[in-house]
Amino acid sequence: MALEYQRYGRNKDTIVNKTYIESGEYRRKFDNATDNPDVNKALYNAAKTALIHRSGTKLEDMYWFDGKTGQIISKEINAIDPRIVIYSDKTKSAIKSNDNIIALHTHPSSMQPSVDDFNACCRYGYRRGVVACHNGKVFIYYSEQLISSKLYEMVIERGIKDGLSEYDAQIAALNSLKRSYNIDFWEVK
Repeated sequence: MALEYQRYGRNKDTIVNKTYIESGEYRRKFDNATDNPDVNKALYNAAKTALIHRSGTKLEDMYWFDGKTGQIISKEINAIDPRIVIYSDKTKSAIKSNDNIIALHTHPSSMQPSVDDFNACCRYGYRRGVVACHNGKVFIYYSEQLISSKLYEMVIERGIKDGLSEYDAQIAALNSLKRSYNIDFWEVK
């Protein structure tokens, strides 16, 4: 039943607007993702491929790139658990041996980077991460410090109690944590 639910188009909230994802407007969001046009092009192509692959599901795809060449050094595109990417031994080995990693993954919930995304960025030493949301939003982030998941959740809960939506509470929590932790994120417009 879970696999049936995840087949293309079963989850109407996560269907990708293919016309927009293939548009020049969406492609331009990647023009300044890095200072290397080859890397930016590779990021856009992977985002488009991943979003189309996961349209209508709650599953995520993830790619790791060499930040100097744009070459894909690993990818995880066969997830079966919603909203989680499991790093295979092959992926762990590939990213361990490269100190200039840029990671890109999809977010079917169309939310900004999660605390787990920031912590993976720090833990694995990514130069930066990119989140390609199913609604067409793109976020770039980095982290040089681990963040307590409990602290993050407490700040979100406080925002929700103050009347913020889940999305706005998470944005507010990340903006608050930016003042105390060596992290940053921004939505690419």
